[in-house]
Amino acid sequence: MGIYSGPSVDRRSLDNENPELPANIQERFVFFSNQVFADFEVCPLEPKRRGWMQAACIESAKNIVVKEPKE
Repeated sequence: MGIYSGPSVDRRSLDNENPELPANIQERFVFFSNQVFADFEVCPLEPKRRGWMQAACIESAKNIVVKEPKE
């Protein structure tokens, strides 16, 4: 899945480069610096198509675990 801000998708934009995330993820996730694992509620923004990445947005997250890089 490709994560977008939602509720619509413009594949020509850079929305998927920095999508809006739920606040409890946004405050912990640093792009390219750490990893976040959680039980995500994901909302598809378009139908599935064989051979294509499906656009979706993250509605919520719980049971969040943050993995910091090793020094």
